[in-house]
Amino acid sequence: MKTNPVFDPKLFLAKVGKGRTITDYLTNRTIFSQGDPADSIFYIQKGKVKVTAVSSRGKEAVVAILTAGAFFGEGSLAGQPNRMASVSTMSECSIMRLEKAAVLRVLQDEPTFSAVFLHYLLSRNIRVEEDLVDHLFNSSEKRLARVLLLLANFGKDTEPEPVIAKISQETLAEIVGTTRSRVSFFMNRFRKLGFIDYNGGLHVHSSLLNIVLHD
Repeated sequence: MKTNPVFDPKLFLAKVGKGRTITDYLTNRTIFSQGDPADSIFYIQKGKVKVTAVSSRGKEAVVAILTAGAFFGEGSLAGQPNRMASVSTMSECSIMRLEKAAVLRVLQDEPTFSAVFLHYLLSRNIRVEEDLVDHLFNSSEKRLARVLLLLANFGKDTEPEPVIAKISQETLAEIVGTTRSRVSFFMNRFRKLGFIDYNGGLHVHSSLLNIVLHD
């Protein structure tokens, strides 16, 4: 008697198939724009992307920076008709596009995938709450240190990245919620203290945690 193979979420998110395509992007490429139809979700296999939103007054803000293993565009599954933000690459990326119908089908049919997706959504929600607390109670210096540590993957299951993708001080200022001049001041201070260095790229050292943990 032939049995069906065990469903593997990692394999499902690694290979093309029905309703699933993979695209390689260069740096600074738009994946979708605010206002586009929300008809799919995306999964980052490799690289970093930036999520930005523009207000009705034309002010742009960086909402999030996502790395390999992250989903984005999941609002489409909740009936969101149009994209609420834009997503562009910060490095060379490999990204899977999953059609909405394909995702809904596998969420219904495969409990293991549902568990993986739910875990991601809950982790993302925790991150949003942490970001909110960070903005409400911490100084801009601490917020910048936390952003740099997150970009370098400190605190995740994977190994920290020795060099993070190039990111402008303007972008860091948007994420932190301060001015570019303040970001420049703090970055110079971090470098002088040995928390970061610029040899061949931006290196973030674990000692930067001292800024986050210091009262």
